[in-house]
Amino acid sequence: MKLKTEEKFAFLQLAQYVAKQDGEYGPKEREVIDEYCTEMGIENIEINLEHFVLEDTLTVFRSAQSQKIAALALMVLVHIDDQFGIYEHKIMDKIAQKFHLGEKEMHLFSMWGKMGSSLYEQALVFTAV
Repeated sequence: MKLKTEEKFAFLQLAQYVAKQDGEYGPKEREVIDEYCTEMGIENIEINLEHFVLEDTLTVFRSAQSQKIAALALMVLVHIDDQFGIYEHKIMDKIAQKFHLGEKEMHLFSMWGKMGSSLYEQALVFTAV
């Protein structure tokens, strides 16, 4: 909820782009993105990857706080399917570079993302009917 409206829609596009990088936009990734949309109060609209430009989308996140929020949330997303593959690594490296986030910081974000995705999965089990 700390993102500005423009950043929320940019984040949705960015999240879908990152989730689709490994060729599998699976149910866990979709579920996390749906949750993000609910938190942000926006509708989850599927993007067309042919018209997506990563660099343009990243420029929407102007403050360091917004950039870190986006990077942290993306780390949960890339870890949710337990397959943080080479394509996702490359994209996250580009994002880190654009956002001026160092290797150590991104490593900490990644560890947080692993824990966050694990807690998310546990919460789903605990709340299942």
